[in-house]
Amino acid sequence: MATYDLAIVGGGIGGAALAAVMARDGYSVLLLEQSEAYVDRVRGEWIAPWGVTETRRLGLYDLLRSAGGHHVTRHVTYDESRDPSEAEARTLPLGIFAEGVPGPLSLGHPLHCQTLFDAARKAGADVRRGVQVTSVITGDRPRLTFEHQGAVVDVGARLLVGADGRASQVREAAGVVLHQDKPHHWFAGLLVEGAEGWDQELQAIGTERDFGFLAFPQGGGRVRIYGGYALSEPRRFKGPDAARKFLDAFAMQCSPHSRHLVAGAPAGPLYSYVNADAWTDEPYAPGVVLVGDAAGWNDPIVGLGLSITYRDVRLVSDLLKSTDRWDIDTLRPYAEERAERMRRLRFAASIQSALDMEFGEAARNRRRRHFERSATDPTLGIHGVAVMAGPEAAPAEFFTEDHRARVLGPAET
Repeated sequence: MATYDLAIVGGGIGGAALAAVMARDGYSVLLLEQSEAYVDRVRGEWIAPWGVTETRRLGLYDLLRSAGGHHVTRHVTYDESRDPSEAEARTLPLGIFAEGVPGPLSLGHPLHCQTLFDAARKAGADVRRGVQVTSVITGDRPRLTFEHQGAVVDVGARLLVGADGRASQVREAAGVVLHQDKPHHWFAGLLVEGAEGWDQELQAIGTERDFGFLAFPQGGGRVRIYGGYALSEPRRFKGPDAARKFLDAFAMQCSPHSRHLVAGAPAGPLYSYVNADAWTDEPYAPGVVLVGDAAGWNDPIVGLGLSITYRDVRLVSDLLKSTDRWDIDTLRPYAEERAERMRRLRFAASIQSALDMEFGEAARNRRRRHFERSATDPTLGIHGVAVMAGPEAAPAEFFTEDHRARVLGPAET
């Protein structure tokens, strides 16, 4: 039976990045990916400035840029409660959140995954696709059994890594409990091409009537767009004309440039899913560590899945390279940092959802008041700093119920 230092289940961004980083430093790594080809999953394409810093610390930034990673440098928040010119007058430069980072980095998910998978292979990892893992055994002598190209293969490892997403098989085998909060709204996404009229360095968010939107350009006229809508409308963007209905929802008076998105053409699938947070108290068990969505995820309203994953990879790889003892005591600092990181990001996302993805007159008035008050009290927007600069960039007192009441008002607590 072959034995590796690391056996990683899941060859997406987290698993492939960890495989590349560890193999590059001489560790024996097995990377297993179920799919034969990466597909558009309508998420995992935007890296916040603090996440870009993590890619640099991992030595992966230049690789992502060479693959087509596109920096977004400005942000505008549109809203039905104010004129577009007022919103644009408050355009936020995005190079202020991380030293030497001009702004978030966008890269299409399938290309992103393939780039890292190829890097892992080039670094010396044993990479395999079309794999079906049939058995995961944790403990002091962890093992995997998988089927590949008609053969049944048994391997051992010093450590198993679950990088196998939200429905993680490794997490289940390890008995790690996943907590989830109550969904807040529906969230749909679509990749659009032919939107050259949209400023390719501008990301935007906005709310009008019963719809909230986000737009993240990827360069070359391609823009990833998202829309939020009420939980009571599960079939709003279903059926044969769903993509057209979704694009038409971006025809907003508060965001006149969104007409370029309406005129674009779908360049991938339209998926809808409920927003929610999920987390684990301890993203490990004897012989196992979890990274990325397998360890829990953040509400997509703030788009931090990749930033979270890259920090997971950086922390875990640093800890493993620091000692020969690959046990729970070694991994505990990762768990402790991640628990507080995810707690703060859950808080930030809950405020963002309440502001941008609630609809009707009361919600519109709350947003209007928030714009007026935050113009003179920037601390009311500190959750945005946590999103862009990292959750540790804001003091702990800004992640409390007292602060939530200050931002949203007593009626919202």
